[in-house]
Amino acid sequence: MRQLSELDASFLYLESETTPMHIGGVYLFDASELEKPLAFSTFVAYLRSRLHVVPVFRQKLKEIPLRLGRPYWIDDPDFSIERHLAYVNLGKYGQKASLMTLASKILEEPLKRDRPLWHITFVDGFKLDDNDASSDGFALIVRLHHAAIDAFSGEEIIGKLLEYTPEPRAINAPRPWQPRPEPSEERVIIQAGANILRTPLQFTSLAINAAEATARGLVHKQLRKLPLPFPLFSAPHSPFNRQITANRQIVAASVDLSRLKAIKATIGDVTLNDVVLGLCAEALRRYMNDHGTDTDKSLVAMTPISVRSNSLRRATGNQMSAMLLDLSTNEPDPALRIRRIHWNAVASEPYREAIAADRLTELLPSTMLALSARLYSELQIAQRYQPVFNLPITNVPGPQVPLYLQGARLAQQYNTAPLFDSMGLVIVAISYQGMLTVNFTLCPDVVADGSSLERYVDESLDVIEEAAYSLGPENGHEQAPQTPHQTLTDDALTALEGLLKTVFHRFRR
Repeated sequence: MRQLSELDASFLYLESETTPMHIGGVYLFDASELEKPLAFSTFVAYLRSRLHVVPVFRQKLKEIPLRLGRPYWIDDPDFSIERHLAYVNLGKYGQKASLMTLASKILEEPLKRDRPLWHITFVDGFKLDDNDASSDGFALIVRLHHAAIDAFSGEEIIGKLLEYTPEPRAINAPRPWQPRPEPSEERVIIQAGANILRTPLQFTSLAINAAEATARGLVHKQLRKLPLPFPLFSAPHSPFNRQITANRQIVAASVDLSRLKAIKATIGDVTLNDVVLGLCAEALRRYMNDHGTDTDKSLVAMTPISVRSNSLRRATGNQMSAMLLDLSTNEPDPALRIRRIHWNAVASEPYREAIAADRLTELLPSTMLALSARLYSELQIAQRYQPVFNLPITNVPGPQVPLYLQGARLAQQYNTAPLFDSMGLVIVAISYQGMLTVNFTLCPDVVADGSSLERYVDESLDVIEEAAYSLGPENGHEQAPQTPHQTLTDDALTALEGLLKTVFHRFRR
């Protein structure tokens, strides 16, 4: 048995009808050079032969009775690959817009918990070019639960499943696999008891689980009475921080990676990641300007940092830290903004010394984290006061060589991440074969006219290039400004500390 970390388990407990917690991907393959189309049955056989490279594909959750502890990953004795696959033929509707609409609907559905937490939809009848009838292709719509992977390990999984040469690999018979016996309830409870003794705070988590509804009701009632400070956090109000619904939309824009590298060289003393963040910041600023939103205060992004290492590497799970980063969207010069983003990142403690998020959550049981997140949503903190941050932005470096699936080249990929209550937009940027794709996962009921974000990315790249040429590496090197993000964490902790003291004082009375 392999127990989920507190961070992994929190993604299970955070899941709700409107917030499925899986990472998604839409992978478009060029099949125009194949002698015959790749049949769905061939894909099934190929995937079956590759299951051994991703053990979590055959592992399901084992819940502990009465939630005495975090679930375990165990082998699924009833594993059947057919339960994780679906086939769709778009037929005459084989345009990219139809594919993305289908993907949005599929990604709205939570994964079923009675089996391994992944699913792939094979989409046939797809044309890579809407204006070219000979551009035959197919697509894969992939869902992998965030409890099992993070964005970085998700890319590794796809890389293991695909091929690096255009010559199709022979499809061998699947390796023999015998599921390990499912542990008895007695063994699970004994193991859970041992874990509780090692981590005394789990008793607190148990108490909350035993009377979750009562605890939520009491805390909710007390917090409603509190004169919460304004602002509670330093992130400003934005059109992205409202209650979400179950609806999803995928918007993506691709840019040439060489143009971003040229901007980096022109500005000087910044990283490629700073340029990517600057591109996202300019697109968001343009969106807000065109939709009548005040841009006097800078947006704050939560940016994950991978802390995966060769010496301490797990095949799956979440191995991340994160920092809150001021995007300097109140700076009108898009090139100088990139330099300020770099200053902000360097000044951030997690940038200098990333601490694995699962270490931080060892002191905060996952059920308490989920409860806090629900209260954050139900009390509408982000709407009534100010949000902790405005949106997550993740930049994942992908392979720069082409990948193949039985001779069909991976032409394009779009990646999504879970939305969360009061977070109606998330950005995932992934590079592949000389291109960077900026993926926006959004709730259309929160982010109006979300399709315009694709246009804003293209416009932003043009103006950043022009501004970078004007700025050059010699200018804009004045002393780094004191930005709000440098005290954001301290402000949040101070506010929460005072809030908890007041709550406990009211309970004691």
